[in-house]
Amino acid sequence: MLFLLFQLGSERYALDAGQVVAVLPRLGVKAIPHAPPAVAGLCQYRGVPVPVIDLSELALGRPAATRLSTRIVLVQFPDPVGGPHLLGLLAERATETLRRDPEDFVAAGVSVGAASYLGPVTADARGLIQRIEVQRLLPAPLRALLFDEAEAA
Repeated sequence: MLFLLFQLGSERYALDAGQVVAVLPRLGVKAIPHAPPAVAGLCQYRGVPVPVIDLSELALGRPAATRLSTRIVLVQFPDPVGGPHLLGLLAERATETLRRDPEDFVAAGVSVGAASYLGPVTADARGLIQRIEVQRLLPAPLRALLFDEAEAA
């Protein structure tokens, strides 16, 4: 399988590239007044508004650094009720890929309830890489804020 690598702080993480629709430059994100800090805003993809979540804000409590390598990673967010939704993930240093068998990732041995999106780990010459489970990324209140109104429309 192919994985897209990115960073949260100094640590490396991986997303299943099969869930990635596109990787876009960090341009044209419209801020939403009074939105929770993890909501970076909205971007437009092929004429459709897409909510963008700042992964650094969500995981570390600080906004993503403004770098050329900070990208909007569009993913299919699975939703058993309303079908998949496009979701933008603002990710730092999203410039590399990694090819690994799913079996190469092993349980991390630590489970953090507030970060249930943290999946198993693998390693390369530069150290550990932890997989992010997109389907577990959004806490229920944030998921409802982003997608319940879209379904009602």
